[in-house]
Amino acid sequence: MGRILYGGHGTPIELDDRAMAHLQAVIANKLRRGEGFFLNWKGGSDDAHSAAWIAPDIPLFFEYDGGRNLELNRHWLEVMTMGANSNGGLQLGAEPTPTTPTPTVSDGHGAPA
Repeated sequence: MGRILYGGHGTPIELDDRAMAHLQAVIANKLRRGEGFFLNWKGGSDDAHSAAWIAPDIPLFFEYDGGRNLELNRHWLEVMTMGANSNGGLQLGAEPTPTTPTPTVSDGHGAPA
């Protein structure tokens, strides 16, 4: 389990190393273009939900527990990128399998984007 240290105070966001590697690739592409977006994820309890605004002017530090040589799943990157490009933001979830249909992206209020 790795973590992202977010913002000037280094608020930790704990993630599985594999999910974090995919997220890092998506974040790098968005920030390279100067684009911000919301990152949303479920917390410890069933009802817990967190969101963070990811933008070029907010410091991020990725800290991995395991090795760095992870093969990235192109389908998962595409799903994450679609979410990051939507009004509702990137909804971090489980890695899709090749047979998992691409989820419908919403505007954050339940309507398709």
